[in-house]
Amino acid sequence: MNALLAIAGQFAKTVNQITRLGNGLINDTYLVSTRSSSFVLQGINHTVFPKPEQIMANLIRLNQHIEQKAGNLIRLQIPEILPTTDKNSYYQDEKGDYWRALSFIADTESLESIANISQAEQAGFALGHFHRLVSDLNPQALHDTLPGFHITPEYLKHYHWILKQPARPVPALESRYCADFIARFQHLADNLENARLQGLLSMRIIHGDPKLNNFLFDKHSRNIVSIIDLDTVKPGLVHYDIGDCLRSCCHNLETDEFDLDICTALLKNYLSEAGTFFSDYDYHYLYPAIQLIPFELGLRFYTDYLENNRYFKVTGPEQNLQRAAEQFRLCESIMAQEPAITAVIESLKHKALNK
Repeated sequence: MNALLAIAGQFAKTVNQITRLGNGLINDTYLVSTRSSSFVLQGINHTVFPKPEQIMANLIRLNQHIEQKAGNLIRLQIPEILPTTDKNSYYQDEKGDYWRALSFIADTESLESIANISQAEQAGFALGHFHRLVSDLNPQALHDTLPGFHITPEYLKHYHWILKQPARPVPALESRYCADFIARFQHLADNLENARLQGLLSMRIIHGDPKLNNFLFDKHSRNIVSIIDLDTVKPGLVHYDIGDCLRSCCHNLETDEFDLDICTALLKNYLSEAGTFFSDYDYHYLYPAIQLIPFELGLRFYTDYLENNRYFKVTGPEQNLQRAAEQFRLCESIMAQEPAITAVIESLKHKALNK
């Protein structure tokens, strides 16, 4: 705690209290209370993000771009970067670790699961609004802070490399299920990247990790007022974001089934904002994205499990194996509902084109 107090002191003269905030799998996040206000203190995971200074440069560029928009057009509050007492955007401690401070958005909360259709509508609108706000920001203006992130063929290649290494004992049933699922559906890995390479899908600015708990709901209005955890903002395909948001929001955690009603509400409200820049190919690749992202995440969880949990934080040695199996079961549910999901997409496309 003394070390944290010293780090927090780089951003504020007086620190009253520090408490852990959130349950992110990558960065360590704390709420710092001072005499006059509170702010978020976050350690940037140097292993995951090898160039933290590029993350901060991206956030500065993102904030500048959004601030230039007319005020009444902005429906999301982006956390403000708070400088150190030396006027720097981040602090590097004696161990070489990077820390930054962000404004704390009070009277908000994040959710771990969707409880009603209204929340799904809010998530869809918020992601679509974010994409619309940055749709005119040149992707080349931002650093690629995570080269290879969401490039599923590379994750698959790494997985196959791991399989060739000396194996450690694993529980037979769950591990065999994951390995068999990957073997059966590894052809999915190339869908979006092939479309990008063929020029069918365009590179844009993406959030990179728009799972449900990265949206902040106002405790009173119940509307989403902010999108957070912007470390992964980078050039990419918006389909990665859409697929990940739907994966997170439509996942019934008790049954691992995909909720079609939530999917419909979320996509409808997403496209009400982002549909302005959607092409026929963007619509065509929505279902492949919805199908791909849980497969990709399951692949990443299972690979990390085989590598002794080097990437994702875990509370037990089998947690990544369990996470992987859950994602693959979700993917199975999506594939079982393919006709219904594609019918929803076609209906939304038809309505958008006939407005």
